[in-house]
Amino acid sequence: MSILSYNADLPGFNLLHRGKVRDIYELDATHLLIVTSDRISAFDVVLPTPIPGKGEILTSISNFWFEKFKDLVPNHLTNIHLETVLGHADQKTALLSRSVIVRKLNALPVEAIVRGYLIGSGWQDYRRTGMVGGTPLPKGLNLADKLPQAIFTPSTKAAVGSHDINVDYAQLVNLIGRELSEKMRDFSLELYRQAATHAIERGIIIADTKFEFGLDEQGNLVLIDEVITPDSSRFWPANLYRPGISPPSFDKQYVRDYLETLDWDKSDPGPILPAEVVKMTAEKYRQAQRMLIY
Repeated sequence: MSILSYNADLPGFNLLHRGKVRDIYELDATHLLIVTSDRISAFDVVLPTPIPGKGEILTSISNFWFEKFKDLVPNHLTNIHLETVLGHADQKTALLSRSVIVRKLNALPVEAIVRGYLIGSGWQDYRRTGMVGGTPLPKGLNLADKLPQAIFTPSTKAAVGSHDINVDYAQLVNLIGRELSEKMRDFSLELYRQAATHAIERGIIIADTKFEFGLDEQGNLVLIDEVITPDSSRFWPANLYRPGISPPSFDKQYVRDYLETLDWDKSDPGPILPAEVVKMTAEKYRQAQRMLIY
């Protein structure tokens, strides 16, 4: 494994932020270099074991969606070629397929989550309250049921090692204002609708996903970070989907399921993943990539 695939420690570049998966460097006053690592997180903890090739797969999938949706909502990508900023040969080899140069924007402190199916924390909320993210749902729904229509359930963005906090729409308005909240909701629901249509035609159900947005200097909403990847979404094989059970998935649920079998309190440090879990997870990511974009 290349050291750069886990932590992209780049001499000569100013590291602004190291997230759960991405390392963000400042190139100049208006541009950033984002390197997507092979790190994997679960339960908001970055695990010590990487998933080989994961950063390249996430970058490929995100770039596919950015291109597909560019006429719907502007995104943070630029036309600057990576070769012009990666001076060392070893850097180019390790980073070209897992890096992008983007515009420097004002990232909003919320995540735009869209749910099309009743699963995960949404299922837990529904069982307690009959609602998900403040949205009332019909009675009698089962685990993994398709919702009558996709719902927008935002959350606040937490620091690495902390948990995101779900907020209802009124709280979102208090955080970022009504106009931005409406645009974020409408963009997110339409992005999900179009992506879900594309994916189901290729045998994948997108059960839920999250988007992140920033503002440019003119105050326009811009799609940033990653888009509809196995890290930010639940992908289910359509041919194995059955309401009432938690379907198998193409995302990191395989890792979560393994971790749930351990005597681990879900705090740092995370446990080392066995080779078989790493291998199976990497293959699930590659399969999602093949089905979605090839």
